[in-house]
Order: sequence, then C-alpha cells, then structure tokens
Amino acid sequence: MQLGTGPFSDLVGQKNVYPGMIMQAIGIWPILLSQDIYFGILVGMSILGIGTAFVYPALLAAISDIAHPQWRATSLGVYRFWRDLGFVIGALGIGFIADFFGINIAIQIAGWIALGSGIFVFIVMRETKRTIYKSEL
Repeated sequence: MQLGTGPFSDLVGQKNVYPGMIMQAIGIWPILLSQDIYFGILVGMSILGIGTAFVYPALLAAISDIAHPQWRATSLGVYRFWRDLGFVIGALGIGFIADFFGINIAIQIAGWIALGSGIFVFIVMRETKRTIYKSEL
C-alpha cells in the first residue's frame, strides 16, 4: 500500500500522517476486544497495516523536506536510528508493563501512546510540503 500512500502524502502533505497514526492505534482495540479472536486479529491487523502504510512514507518525506540537501542522507540515518531505538525501548518498556500489569494492559498502553502521538502530530507538527513552481520543473 505504501506505493499508493507515498504519492498521496506528496499531494496532500506530510502533516496528514496523523490519520495513519490514529488508525494504528484504533487497530489495536479489535484484537483485544473481539469475542472471536481470529476476526479481531483480521480486522485489527488490517487497520494497523493500512495506518502504517500511511505513516512510513510520509515520515520519511517529512524528514527529507526539512533537511538541507547536503545533510539529507545523514538526517534520514539519524531519524532511523532514533526510530529503531524507540522500537527497542518501547518493546522493553511494554515488556515490563506486561510483567507487572498483564499483556492486555500493556497492549492498550501501546494503543494509547499511538493515539496520543497522532493527536500530538495533528496539533504541533508544521506542514513540510512546499509548493513546486513551474520554474523548478
């Protein structure tokens, strides 16, 4: 899906990554709340996957939009480093929460963090898309 959502984010702007972040959060709850676990996983993971397809290309494009061309490759590497470090810290943190409070609470906290991130981006992030003028083409 990223083959479609990447160009879509170029058209509408990278700030519009927030609906994908919110979709990622929403995708967690069908898994936890469904009486039929297979249906819950099918629906939840589908929503989560669609949300992720909206988020990944837009975040990379936003970094590229604001980085100076001479520093663009390095800035993407720095972004990926901190993103991946966040995955590790998040996994360890959620693991500790799961040990103390249970797996359902830990997964719900991950969902709330994703929802909070989407709301934060909606409120705080500036649009990075710039207008391309005919003279630049």
